[in-house]
Amino acid sequence: MSVLEKVSTLLGVGGARSAPPPRYAGIADGLVLTEGEAWAWWTCETSNSDLMSEAERDAEQARAETTLTQVLAGMDVHLRVLWSPYSADDYRDEAAQMYVAGRWQEWAEHRADRLDQIALPIRHVLLGVRLGARKTPAARRVTDAAGASAQGVPARELATWHTAARRLGRRLEASPWRCSMTTVETLAWMITREQHRGIPAPVAGRSLVTGATLAALTQGRALPYPDHLRMADATGEIVAWVAVLTMPTWAERMATPGPGEWLRTLAEVLYLPPDEEDQDRDPEAAGLLVPVSPEASVRLRVLPKRVAIARTDATAKLVREQKHSAANHAIGDPGQVITDAGQTMADLRADLEREELSLVEDHPRLVVTSTTSLEDLRARVDAVTAHYGDYGITVQIGTDEQRALWLETWAGDRVRVPGLGHVRDTSAMAGAWWWGGARVGSDTGPVIGYLTGSTPGVVRLSPVADGRDATTVALIGRSGRGKTTAAMMMALEAAFYGAWVLALDFKGDLGGLTVAADRYALPSRLVQMTRAHAGAADLIPLLAEAGRDAARAEVPAQLSLVTPPHLRAAGAEVALQAAANAVISGSPSPATWQVLQHLRDASDPVARATGDALFELSQTPHGSLFMGRPERGAAPALTTQSGVWAVQLPGLALPGAGDARESWTSVQSLSVAVMHSILAYGVTTAGRPDLRTLPKTIMVPEVHVLTGTGQGRHFLDYIARVGRALGVRFILDTQDATGLLLLPGVIEQLAMVIGFQLTSAPQQDALAELLGLPVGPATRERIRKLAIGDGDGIRHGHSIIRDPKFGAAATQWDVPTAELLDDLDTSPRTAAEAAPDGVPA
Repeated sequence: MSVLEKVSTLLGVGGARSAPPPRYAGIADGLVLTEGEAWAWWTCETSNSDLMSEAERDAEQARAETTLTQVLAGMDVHLRVLWSPYSADDYRDEAAQMYVAGRWQEWAEHRADRLDQIALPIRHVLLGVRLGARKTPAARRVTDAAGASAQGVPARELATWHTAARRLGRRLEASPWRCSMTTVETLAWMITREQHRGIPAPVAGRSLVTGATLAALTQGRALPYPDHLRMADATGEIVAWVAVLTMPTWAERMATPGPGEWLRTLAEVLYLPPDEEDQDRDPEAAGLLVPVSPEASVRLRVLPKRVAIARTDATAKLVREQKHSAANHAIGDPGQVITDAGQTMADLRADLEREELSLVEDHPRLVVTSTTSLEDLRARVDAVTAHYGDYGITVQIGTDEQRALWLETWAGDRVRVPGLGHVRDTSAMAGAWWWGGARVGSDTGPVIGYLTGSTPGVVRLSPVADGRDATTVALIGRSGRGKTTAAMMMALEAAFYGAWVLALDFKGDLGGLTVAADRYALPSRLVQMTRAHAGAADLIPLLAEAGRDAARAEVPAQLSLVTPPHLRAAGAEVALQAAANAVISGSPSPATWQVLQHLRDASDPVARATGDALFELSQTPHGSLFMGRPERGAAPALTTQSGVWAVQLPGLALPGAGDARESWTSVQSLSVAVMHSILAYGVTTAGRPDLRTLPKTIMVPEVHVLTGTGQGRHFLDYIARVGRALGVRFILDTQDATGLLLLPGVIEQLAMVIGFQLTSAPQQDALAELLGLPVGPATRERIRKLAIGDGDGIRHGHSIIRDPKFGAAATQWDVPTAELLDDLDTSPRTAAEAAPDGVPA
């Protein structure tokens, strides 16, 4: 390039590079219209490529290749990979639609503050396709200084372009990219962000943006320098430094997974900010490396099959001519390069005969931005260059071409520097995996953590059952890895949503759940298996709102479980039913302790002996919970009010599944009876017709405690099967993945599986099956490493989530404040310290 050409390029005049920026006429959902062209835009959905099996990856990449060849052939395509910070302010606004109970504003503010603190970048993958040229009369080609057309867009023309976009969009929806039409708000953001104005796009509530509003989106100033641009705001102050990088050379072969996924790996580029370079620590170990977040702009055209074959034939002909020329001259030997080129063309020609393969002309650009300083920009550029250098890809600044390359990235623009493009086959283009990465969870709902895969982002989960799908959630993993803390976070989210939450605590480490609920003014109660909570699990008042007939059946059955065998043989069960009927019918406030008193006052000796035996048992911690007499005036410990109701039952000694009832000890009988109370209360509350509209969540840690009894297995199966119809979210917490697989009724109803670290191969394989991951050594190793952090520490809360759509991704559960984390700590030391009067919770 001559000196004159370099100066002209720098100033933006001369040649193809000197064309003016696109002048926007209008933007609407899925459409960007310039004065001369119409472009349709779609948003690509992230695919969970991180955890795919090799066969699944190959199949999805082949589908992407087919889409390029059969759907986009002959079209001008513009691919953008952009980043934005997750908006904590938006989350604050959404909280008012999610929460209704307690001090939810404080809860939401703590989460929003945490989102500001971790500052996660969010990836946006946008796909633009040129629909055609606009027929704009010359008289209407009037533009203002802002680069936006002064004229509007006729309604009929807009409808025509929308029809064309929808027609093409239906085919792209079925592609691996699962494209959806980009909203006008996102398109406005994409356009205005190139100007770095720092002002929100004023398009809320608009279906079409034209005129002055559109002009406001493009009022930025870019000052070109040989190796970067400086972006100025309305006052002339420099607010950003931008460098556009080109990719002139590539490795001859690049595998996928691996270097071939050059667009997916944008999120993996990290750098050390200049102000941290003097730290006398290892940057990676100290967590000083931060994302560069380079953005990509790739303009491409898939050549129709016949054009691709013709170009290959032309190249092969040129190679033959070079070989012939070499043979006829003194050189004699054409050289290995020409010989290899001839074979490559022959192989490519054969491959092009396949229907799904063609050639792509593409022009990749990487955009690196710093809002800090020029020094920071250069550190970021160095990191990008080094990252791709490791892949065998040369990345360099487009020296003296910055303005032209920057304009190329604009929506509705063109290729301005054609000499920096490439031709490759569609297989290589699809192998870039721009839509790959990690994605899991819901689009709405509370944020519970963040992704730890190859693409960053937040994880959101619906706090309650939505009534449209299975509702059971299983958390599986070793003790001390964060699964119970995660379950408690889900329970709290449901309570803020207005749900009734029942937590069954068989281990005695959920006391912090009610402490956390109290912190945020959620209604809550912790019921412990002590005489201080006598009558807390009494079935008669617990089932009163469901109707007294429910108690007539449940109470005699429960008392029979603890009646000595010789009294049952003497006819005690008849006396139990008669006493229960009399108390329930005759007492204004019936209770089980009154049934015992009725038996003790009876004239029948069997009834009196039964009453005396049950009374003595009611003085034990186990027995007092369901048939003890509460203090006068005490409020009910468990209700159907929205809130968190935790029942601690750490002292249960349940009989084995095969143990005959006659062999049960008194403690085992009492344990089964206590379990009967809580399960009957849970089942009855879940199934009450008058509570169908009340969101309900039942949390069962250490679920193996239930699977050891017939009643427990029935309860698990019942809640799992009818959870959707009853609006119940069922949260199971277990260390035993193999045991869970033996419960087909529960497995069929799993909406989500959340897997934490497991270390034995059988357990790892069972968890892999539940997560929908390929069973084998690679998945076992991935599960084993879930809790392995930097150094010797344990990484708590690191899991793999399988969501209702069967997407799976690695995630980190995140507790927003240190105080809340202390509340939810399930370590034995903390439980002992927090318990009243020094009694472990």
